[in-house]
Amino acid sequence: MLRAGIVGLPNVGKSTLFNAVTRTQKAEAANYPFCTIDPNVGMVTVPDARLEALRAIAKTQVVIPAVIEFVDIAGLVQGASQGEGLGNKFLTHIREVDAIVQVVRCFEDADIHHVSGTVDPVRDIEVINTELLLADLDQIRKRTERVAKDAKRGDKAAQAELTVLTALEAGLDTGKPALALGLSAEDTALVAHLCLLTSKPTIFACNVKDSDLATADQNPYVAQVRDYVRTHLACEAVVISAQIESELIDLSPADAEAFLKDLGVAESGVGSLIRATYHLLGLRTYFTAGEKEVRAWTIHVGDTAPRAAGVIHTDFERGFIKAETVAYEDLIACGSVAAAREKGLYRMEGKEYVVADGDVLLFKFNV
Repeated sequence: MLRAGIVGLPNVGKSTLFNAVTRTQKAEAANYPFCTIDPNVGMVTVPDARLEALRAIAKTQVVIPAVIEFVDIAGLVQGASQGEGLGNKFLTHIREVDAIVQVVRCFEDADIHHVSGTVDPVRDIEVINTELLLADLDQIRKRTERVAKDAKRGDKAAQAELTVLTALEAGLDTGKPALALGLSAEDTALVAHLCLLTSKPTIFACNVKDSDLATADQNPYVAQVRDYVRTHLACEAVVISAQIESELIDLSPADAEAFLKDLGVAESGVGSLIRATYHLLGLRTYFTAGEKEVRAWTIHVGDTAPRAAGVIHTDFERGFIKAETVAYEDLIACGSVAAAREKGLYRMEGKEYVVADGDVLLFKFNV
């Protein structure tokens, strides 16, 4: 299962956010640096309003959403790439995840200590990214020394990798993360074994005060983050209030909805963050729907019908014959599979079919 790591400076709300997305109190959240040492791991359900609509059509009471894994990683500080603040250990934890959620403090509060003394979200982002860049540069230079020897002896594979390493070092030296350097899929594959920190898909979570959530678009710190990550990192930023989310943990869905309504917001910011992270990981959802259950299944972008079937069971992929499918929007518009079939919207697809997000599928197989 793919994992998203929650990172940031100490005391920006990482552990509070982790507890909110996992609906637990697993991670200690305290007003001092490094209250998290070992990473906390939690399974997170992906909010998807389509499940309830499908449940009504299938006439079932069982709904099983998609899930992803979140990891709460201890705060990084300036000098982490040289071991400051147990930096090497924490950088290793980041290297082990597939995507990064970088939490950025976008609120003033004299009672909550900031490791740098003042609130400046762009500076904070640059501190984190600089440490990731320096760690990557160190790794690239060490790898270059080893590969260069084989390249000089005429090893074609080593020569190809050396070309990519040279381009990476030049790009990172300008302050650009590996993800923003425009490497081809082939070049990326040549250095995939390095698990570069700056090559990981990243999303930024602007953590605001509870009173600012409804008016986040007017928050100058949020505006700074959005502009910076768009122009410098080609990344997306979403707004959350970790403190609000922590207060929602123990509320029933109805009470949580009323609570958010009183604040002037329609949906939990964490719900948007989870969905955005799910897509950032290159994941998409298809559904199966019947009287027994409605279930969301996770696939990767570009997966064919047999691979999608294999998510349910390897026998489904091995003995795949065909997939009966209807798009979610068409099924909802028709109101039933029978009506969709009558309108020609329910169709048969073969082994080459690339499953689309929201497809409702029924597989035929023979083993």
